[in-house]
Amino acid sequence: MSHYILDARTAAPHFPGIGRYVRSLSPALIPQLTATEGLTIINSPAAAGPAGTPAPRSNFVTSPVSPFDLSQQWRIPLLLRRLGADPPALYHSPYYLMPYRPGLPTILTFYDLIPLKFPQTVSPRARLFFRLAASFALRVATRVVAVSHSARSDLISAFRVPAAKIAVTPLAAGPHYRPQPAAALDRVRAQYNLPESFLLYVGINKPHKNLPALVDAYAQLASPRTPPLVIAGAWDDRYPQPKQRAARRQLSDAIRFLGPVPERDLPALYSAATLFVFPSLYEGFGLPVLEAMACGTPVACANTPSLAEIAADAARLFNPHSIPDIADAIAELLEDGPQRARRRELGLARAGRFSWRATAAATLNCYRKLLE
Repeated sequence: MSHYILDARTAAPHFPGIGRYVRSLSPALIPQLTATEGLTIINSPAAAGPAGTPAPRSNFVTSPVSPFDLSQQWRIPLLLRRLGADPPALYHSPYYLMPYRPGLPTILTFYDLIPLKFPQTVSPRARLFFRLAASFALRVATRVVAVSHSARSDLISAFRVPAAKIAVTPLAAGPHYRPQPAAALDRVRAQYNLPESFLLYVGINKPHKNLPALVDAYAQLASPRTPPLVIAGAWDDRYPQPKQRAARRQLSDAIRFLGPVPERDLPALYSAATLFVFPSLYEGFGLPVLEAMACGTPVACANTPSLAEIAADAARLFNPHSIPDIADAIAELLEDGPQRARRRELGLARAGRFSWRATAAATLNCYRKLLE
């Protein structure tokens, strides 16, 4: 019997991105277990619910130890020793803050290097801590899972991780991300006071998301006929520049900042948009692009490595460092209805190539190879 232990303590509100990864991966793993495989999921009491539901050959335990708690360095290995008493067993951590002597063969999922790529977003102390903690985790891990080939290249370059040690398991949009019916579009337009046609960005406002450039590009196009730009997502008050720039350019009425949008509203919000624009300078993966495509929304996005890898020829790519190029991409899709329709169909087909079932299958393949 092979025993896999998935640490799902990050399926908690503090970890929106990693939490989504764990909550999507774990229920996709369970149906693919064979008769000789078992899965134990370590949940956190801070989570809204368990990262999965009980099923044959699966088990759930709860640990109150936070990934930020130093005591995890001895308390989680004790738990793993108990859970892995019947070898062979392995431990899968989806976060680099993990026990660094877990006592079991270990798989680590790694997403991006934002603290190193964009050092202005964290303090020097936090940057040093990230480098040290990530180095420990990458050294401890028997196998590393990267969410894109671009993220894999970053790990090889920044931490000199051997290429043979890193597998790539892409993420996917959830099954609820699909074109929504007219009633759902009417509901979300009424709820957020949105017009029939609008441009959409979904994500936080941190510097690497490049929102000031998006505001400047929109300003080049702004006219009474230009659909408004809707910016949705969590807002970090440390970075007010997008709102300041919109106000300075007298675009406060044309650019709407919705703030955080509940997950249940996102599929309809994507589906209602005329065009999704994503100018991010760096992503480990870039899930909003895939979510928009899965909802049938034409996409214009940055030509950075991970986004170009995910979108391929389905999106209209642009240089995120060039405001005229961003503006040209938006104008081209707004003015060319046939191209928007073609991008919609290409996007739906492209998003259909990614699924959590496939991600789980690739992850299980990593588990099985490690225990061979």
